[in-house]
Amino acid sequence: MDKRILIPTDFSKNALNATRYALDLYARLNCEFYFLNVFRLDSYTTNTLIMPEPGSAEYEAAKGASEEAFAKLLDMLELHHDNPKHRYHTISSFNFLSEAIKQTIASNDIDLLIMGTQGATGTKGVIFGSNTVNAMEKIRECPVMAIPEEFRFSTPKEIVFPTNYKSTYSRKELNYLIEIAKMHDTSIRILHFSKKTGLDAGQETHKQLLDDILKSVDHSFHTLTDKDIAQGITSFVESRNSDMIAFINKKHFLFGSIFSRPLVKEIGYDAIVPILALNES
Repeated sequence: MDKRILIPTDFSKNALNATRYALDLYARLNCEFYFLNVFRLDSYTTNTLIMPEPGSAEYEAAKGASEEAFAKLLDMLELHHDNPKHRYHTISSFNFLSEAIKQTIASNDIDLLIMGTQGATGTKGVIFGSNTVNAMEKIRECPVMAIPEEFRFSTPKEIVFPTNYKSTYSRKELNYLIEIAKMHDTSIRILHFSKKTGLDAGQETHKQLLDDILKSVDHSFHTLTDKDIAQGITSFVESRNSDMIAFINKKHFLFGSIFSRPLVKEIGYDAIVPILALNES
């Protein structure tokens, strides 16, 4: 079955970069790519009581501009990314981005959401735009991948998977990680942060299960002690030239403690590698 991938775009350089990365990452698979643009009307604010109607001159002009930008995007993709395995669909929507994403995921049975880390209004110093952070935190229907602005695709040789072994794993949760690893012959490096030397019995059991689930791909286990988690991940990735970070977005654990915006700011001004947020099953 074809993979269905949703890419929100504001036609910025960053969104285009995320698109190119997605097309290259999934070059070998049959894919349906859905491009979503949320357009705005200058005169409409949330304080305005009158909603612009489809058919009104202003609405149709804004929608027309969105569709025109899509035509240019598709021309460019046809020129540079002519892959017979890929098909493209465009959606122009007057809506809040988060709502439009959720509706598109539901109505098109989307498997994966891929976004750039900053849009056209990106401010220096905020690595993950608020929209991307929001998507990684709130979208539970499918995994979310965020692509840093200047990151160019090269075949991923190594993916870092940070964990504390405190909860169990399922094959369903790790499906996309294993799929990418198999597609590109990528190694997975499991990175554990610990303030003590050993694991307790529960952690050992979870580690063993993870080892079993990942047995079809090359993987290894690594431990960092007494390290700040964000700095630890960054230095591990930098020192090994890793190509991606993947993590399971537990409802109450990992996102807030590792990838919240203040912590991302602490890491520095440049997101280093793409991040794949997998969902707890």
